[in-house]
Amino acid sequence: MTDDHTRQHNDLSDTESTSQSDSAGTAEAVENPSGEEAAEPETTVTHSDSDTDNASTDPSSVLASDPIPSADRSVDDLDLADADWSRDRSTASTDLDFDLDPDPDAADDSEGLFDDLLSGEPIFENKEVLRPSYTPRELPHRNDQINQMATILVSALRGDTPSNILIYGKTGTGKTASAKYVSQELESTSEKYDVPCEVEYINCEVTDTQYRVLAQLANKFIEKNVALIESRIDALETVREKLAEGGPDTTATVSDTNADDTTVSIPDAETDAEADPEGSLPIVTEQYTSVDAVDERIEALEADAEEMEPVPMTGWPTDRVYSTFFEAVDYNERVVVIMLDEIDKLVEKSGDDTLYNLSRMNNELTNSRISIMGISNDLKFTDFLDPRVKSSLGEEEIVFPPYDATQLGDILQHRAEVAFKPDALTGDVIPLCSAFAAQEHGDARRALDLLRTAGELAERSQADIVEEEHVRQAQDKIELDRVVEVVRTLPTQSKIVLFSIILLEQNGVHNINTGEVYNIYKRLCEEIDADVLTQRRVTDLISELDMLGIVNAVVVSKGRYGRTKEMSLSVPLEETEAVLLSDSRLGNIDDVQPFVQARFDN
Repeated sequence: MTDDHTRQHNDLSDTESTSQSDSAGTAEAVENPSGEEAAEPETTVTHSDSDTDNASTDPSSVLASDPIPSADRSVDDLDLADADWSRDRSTASTDLDFDLDPDPDAADDSEGLFDDLLSGEPIFENKEVLRPSYTPRELPHRNDQINQMATILVSALRGDTPSNILIYGKTGTGKTASAKYVSQELESTSEKYDVPCEVEYINCEVTDTQYRVLAQLANKFIEKNVALIESRIDALETVREKLAEGGPDTTATVSDTNADDTTVSIPDAETDAEADPEGSLPIVTEQYTSVDAVDERIEALEADAEEMEPVPMTGWPTDRVYSTFFEAVDYNERVVVIMLDEIDKLVEKSGDDTLYNLSRMNNELTNSRISIMGISNDLKFTDFLDPRVKSSLGEEEIVFPPYDATQLGDILQHRAEVAFKPDALTGDVIPLCSAFAAQEHGDARRALDLLRTAGELAERSQADIVEEEHVRQAQDKIELDRVVEVVRTLPTQSKIVLFSIILLEQNGVHNINTGEVYNIYKRLCEEIDADVLTQRRVTDLISELDMLGIVNAVVVSKGRYGRTKEMSLSVPLEETEAVLLSDSRLGNIDDVQPFVQARFDN
């Protein structure tokens, strides 16, 4: 046995003293005393050329440093030594590859596209505070309007129907933010006093037809009704267990709020409560004396849930959508405030049928009450309403005046304290943003966009603070973005008229008159196969472009030759042309130069 052990050890020593290629195979099988081959170690050691000399320097030193004499080692000890040595070699190889063969370009290669942009310190603490969609907890200089809304809507907390409200004001005067703030306070107070009061917000610039408005409202109430039914069924399951556990004289009541208690109450639209205290909503206590009665109630609730089919966004007759919404909102007792933002867009697109139906619903509802809160930028949109709709809708009117520069400064200061890191703004940033925005009808939304864009530009340039120059850069950028957006959304005929003006300016024509524009306009319409409008209608389109600030048109007298409009572009020519050519129809014009040249030849 000792001879076998010694022979195995000598074989191993011979293997370790071979060349580097042999040393890579030191983990080969060794015969054990029983004549069976030991399994190969799973660890495979691979060395690069750079560490060959170092790795094969003196492998026996690993064994020589072991406190166990070689002659006294068992086969298991030798296997462990092999494994330890292999691990040491593997680790050493890795270290040597890292230290002896560094890649000078490794650091550069590891840097991604955004690494350099992320290297600077951020300026923003919470950029979302500067978004128009953010609803702050405080709204400076709008306390009067907020209190006026609150005094109208407080009747909802008493179970009465609030008056309908129309809110007017130009863009960026805080209408939507104030209305949402009051709505949040109304809902939170209703939860505090356990009064079923809800506010549903609809943006009529997006949801701009009667079908879509009714479908969206119906689906919201269907979802809430199903959730309420599920909570009632859960409470009834608890009551059934109580009844099953008790005797024949056991009586239990059902609850939403505390399913573990057998004496609780649940709001129910099927019962009134004349004996309730004045100012509170009817509360019903459903009493059950048998399991069968509970089962019947559960089956009825499940049937109600199955009948509540969501309304598809298209495909149903409008009267079916209306009846589905009516049944959904009247399923349970509640006071509902429907907030219609940009209500004038709904009237322009679909007429006043939606407002007529919503304002007349209270005459037919049994359990619920509905109030409408309309928000509009157009002070005159009610002029186009049916007199009956106008009288029922405009019960209360609240006007939001524009902000002045001082008020805008207060708003920006309030938001900046949350949006930016401390000392991130120089002292002239907020006054300059306020002054720019006050020039444009006191638009707080514009002021917030200006401050946010200035911060973004400073952050992109890796500046430590936002300065006046960043505000001026932001002003130019926002102005260009506004022009691009306005031009992009123009009707096709207006785009052709504008393109005609651009072509004339590109060819050196100054003080362009209406006749010159109309000649080019007709040729462009023929090129893209568009309808040709009359010169009078083209003159109206030029006036609309002037009103939008895209062109500057003035009426001049030509003496005995009459009067004409002379115009020039008031927006960047190249950027405007690029936006127009992005239109699929105008982009089909291959070469417009012959048309201009033909006009000069006439």
